[in-house]
Amino acid sequence: MIRALTGFATRNAWKVIVLWLVAGVGLTLLGPMLFNRVVQSQSGDFLPRSYDSAAALRIAEDHFGLDPDATVVTVLVARADGKPLTDGDQKRIEAEAARLGERRVVMPRKEDDPAFLVPDHSQTPKVAPAMLAPDRGFELLAVELTGDAGNEGVQDVFRAFRDTARAEFAEAGMRTGFTGGLAEAADSADANETAAMVGGALLMGLIVLLNVLVFRSVLAAVLPLLAVSIVGGAAGGAVAGAAALAGLKLAPSTQSLISVVLLGIGVDYLLFLLFRFREHLRAHPNQPVREAAAEVSARVGTAITSAALTIVAAFATLGVASFGQFRSLGPAVAVAVLVMLLGSLTLMPALLAACGRGMFWPSRALRREPRAGLAGRFGELVARRPVALLLASVALLGALTAGVAGITMDYGQGSSASRTPAAATAAEISRALPAGVSDPTTVYVTAADGGAVSADRLGGLSGALSRVEGVGQIGRTAVSPDGRAARIDLYPTADPQSQQARDLASGPIRAAVAANTPAGLNAHVGGTAAILADMSTAVDHDLALVFPVAAALIALILLLLLRSVLAPVVLMLAVGAGFAATLGASTLVFQHLLSEPGVSFTLPLVLFLFVVALGTDYNILITDRIREEMQQPGPARAAVARAVRHTTPAIATAGLVLAGSFATLAATPGTEQVAFALTLGILLSAGVLSLVLVPALAALLGRSLWWPLRTAPRRSGAPAPERVPVP
Repeated sequence: MIRALTGFATRNAWKVIVLWLVAGVGLTLLGPMLFNRVVQSQSGDFLPRSYDSAAALRIAEDHFGLDPDATVVTVLVARADGKPLTDGDQKRIEAEAARLGERRVVMPRKEDDPAFLVPDHSQTPKVAPAMLAPDRGFELLAVELTGDAGNEGVQDVFRAFRDTARAEFAEAGMRTGFTGGLAEAADSADANETAAMVGGALLMGLIVLLNVLVFRSVLAAVLPLLAVSIVGGAAGGAVAGAAALAGLKLAPSTQSLISVVLLGIGVDYLLFLLFRFREHLRAHPNQPVREAAAEVSARVGTAITSAALTIVAAFATLGVASFGQFRSLGPAVAVAVLVMLLGSLTLMPALLAACGRGMFWPSRALRREPRAGLAGRFGELVARRPVALLLASVALLGALTAGVAGITMDYGQGSSASRTPAAATAAEISRALPAGVSDPTTVYVTAADGGAVSADRLGGLSGALSRVEGVGQIGRTAVSPDGRAARIDLYPTADPQSQQARDLASGPIRAAVAANTPAGLNAHVGGTAAILADMSTAVDHDLALVFPVAAALIALILLLLLRSVLAPVVLMLAVGAGFAATLGASTLVFQHLLSEPGVSFTLPLVLFLFVVALGTDYNILITDRIREEMQQPGPARAAVARAVRHTTPAIATAGLVLAGSFATLAATPGTEQVAFALTLGILLSAGVLSLVLVPALAALLGRSLWWPLRTAPRRSGAPAPERVPVP
């Protein structure tokens, strides 16, 4: 099937290229609109319905009219001269709040954005007074806007509202501050805008520079970016479309994560093709280029397919996760990688056939056999000193793994070290009011028989909750408009996203609710702290389930691919060591050195899947080449030296490109830890595991690495077997 697909693409090169251009441009334009429809920013909506906070969220939506797409911004209003607010000031603030709540906020549009492709998030916000500081230093307003906090259009609406409110209150001699998830997201986007542009430009420059240095060619430097951009745009649109059709909801970070993954692996796959195409043209200078492109694409296509299916299989295991954010990430990445695989087997071979030897112009590398160079000397070193290099690799990985000691999971939505205006406003509020005043923990109560609920019956529960240590204030019991539910707002003294607040919600507060809820009533604890506590439980469950399932599936793929028992064990141990070392280094940097609350709760799972799957791909490439070289006459260590020499340029270049792709995630607010960990993980996988650790073990084990199969060297003069498709 692979040979038929690549053969069709090379025979109909220009038709395939035009088809991909149309599909890529069309889906790239539709992608943002489709993603807006399937993105879900509320973490609680990803929890299974059986969790307590998920039940509380349903009550809030069904009985209190909570909009699941709503996001609340807290506005601090104070006198510009720093004096306490007077009664007259309060009246002016409330009057201005009423006017702001009647004014429609129009979403600013860019001139080059087609109106039919960019959803209009213009809206009239709901503005209401929330609380007055005990010292009358400020008053808080609650502003409700609709839309995903990570959406650029929603952020633009917030900025427009913020600027209007700031100007209106300034005329009255007031200063303002804005905080909450949307305010933090907008401030972070503004602060990271330049970094994102610079990071993207540097990545493009890195890819072009590496390709120029390796291939000495203009087309070989530019075509990978163009081809991957076309296929990546089509893949993004396909993911959003598939999610919409299947009714899946995606996390806001899914789109940026998929984009950098596709850029990295897409350039990797094209590099594998280019390296092998150049090698083939050197060996067959008189062969027609379309025939050469078809032959090379068929051979390398097998390796690319194996690599892509390893990633797809690894992420398919997320289907068994209970946490919806994990469960939706798996199909999203799988669809994106499959589209990139299709592009690698059709568009890229078509480009090779269309460009032919001109792909490497003006380089003269096709006319001569390259010298061994640095890669050759490195291969000889690995074969000559395998024990020393093995010990050095193990020592490095072990030292990094030690950082795992004391690891804790952080379920917060941002860095504790945030220095945005929103963070400064939140800090000012917390100095006068409980930290949870802008994000309370809420107890929802309903009747077991679905009947009416009276506030009078909840006096005992309210009193018990007010005596819980760690609860700073408690609001009055509010009954829903339909009279069938009640809510009690609690304002903890701890930051709602802190471990202390999570422990408070899942421990003493839920214990007080269980002990003091009147008979015939059901009570559930909701709010950010309770949701994060339940997320912690769900994630712990998923990690314990997904890790072994993914490892077993990848091991099975290796067993079928390598047809050996010992080789898959060696590769799995290697990628396992790489995963542990990367997680340890991330813990050391962020938790211990930067004093953050812990590592992001999604990091271990995302890191495990990406580093294990992609690291396994690089290991497959070097291992297959080692097996191929061991079929040649001579000592096994000489075969290892030749394998390292031939694969080092491809693996090193591909690893740098993929690591650079992941590094650009650092410009996306909230993904700094993922960016660091995936970048380091890929560098360790390519530079240490694939080029040092695995070859050193192969040099020590020799041909017994392929037990129980025998990989005996061919007798002199025997016909050469078909080469394994390794670049």
